[in-house]
Amino acid sequence: MKKLATLALISLTFAVYAQAPLPQGAPGPNLPKGKAPEQGYVPDGWYPHPGSLMKYSVEIRFGEEPETMPEGMKFGRVSAVTTDNEGNVYVFKRDAKTDQLVVFDAQGKYLRSWGKGMFTRPHGLRIDRDQNVWALDDAGHQVFKFTRDGKLLQTWGVKDKPGNDAKTFNRPTDIAFDSQGNAYISDGYGNRRVVKLDKAGNFVTTWGTQGDGPGQFRLPHSIAVDAKDRVYVSDRENNRIQIFDTGGKLLNTWTHLGCTQGMFITPKNDMWIVTHRNNSENITYDTLAGQLMKIDVESGKILGSMESPGHMLTATPAGIVYVASLTGNVFKWQPDPWWPARAHEAIRAGTPPPVAR
Repeated sequence: MKKLATLALISLTFAVYAQAPLPQGAPGPNLPKGKAPEQGYVPDGWYPHPGSLMKYSVEIRFGEEPETMPEGMKFGRVSAVTTDNEGNVYVFKRDAKTDQLVVFDAQGKYLRSWGKGMFTRPHGLRIDRDQNVWALDDAGHQVFKFTRDGKLLQTWGVKDKPGNDAKTFNRPTDIAFDSQGNAYISDGYGNRRVVKLDKAGNFVTTWGTQGDGPGQFRLPHSIAVDAKDRVYVSDRENNRIQIFDTGGKLLNTWTHLGCTQGMFITPKNDMWIVTHRNNSENITYDTLAGQLMKIDVESGKILGSMESPGHMLTATPAGIVYVASLTGNVFKWQPDPWWPARAHEAIRAGTPPPVAR
């Protein structure tokens, strides 16, 4: 397994530090669907690299190697990841045989877990400014609020019963918070709307209907709020990001970033996305063809990019980016100004490049 992980790491290194754009074309026709990076295959070279060269190192099996989880626990598909203000990492996984919400320290050591049998299909996971943990169960049509130790504080929605009123959801996907503590929920696969709650969790308003017109959604898959309280909604199946004020007024639309899976905006207004060129690629190639991009929130300009499978993501104040992948991995991307030289030397020597921690 470690040999195969090394192959994936070297392949990812080529993808991140390619010095010139590669020809843009359709993905290779012989790609086996669902083949994961730990199996030694990463489809690099499918994209040019918009923006500047990003100097990052990567751990491709964060939380799994070295093995510190309880015996029998595994990730399965990883839907979402988030971090608290102490740097601990929270992983939301779909393997239901053990706890589905797992906490690690910043080095990947297991700390605690909870949620066995609680979630039908884990989807989104975020931590608010008060350090509460919010988990979204899309197939169970519920939103949960926990303490960092796993104590359940509040629940919204009715388990396994979809609805479209002020008390129910239909496959909610993600959540974000503004400067006043209001919550915005992308709801989701079924309702194609945004739901706004106040800081106490009371329903405030909703906006959006199914469609491809302004303010409509085919699938609001991810949501984020910037430092100016603008609400960004990834309308994945429409290949766009729509930007609203806190009352649902449409401010802008970006159509140049492809089929966006996940978004995250830091308190410093650094915006990160995981995206594909189109939704057909997202579905056909099972997230393997994704790109991780850093975006300017004012203009939508791509500041940098690199290949990374991914579904949802988060970023820390130190610039570390964690990507949750349905391939079964958590990727930890770290800024490393010396990495390109070390990586190229290791590749020329035929040895695996070191992993920064």
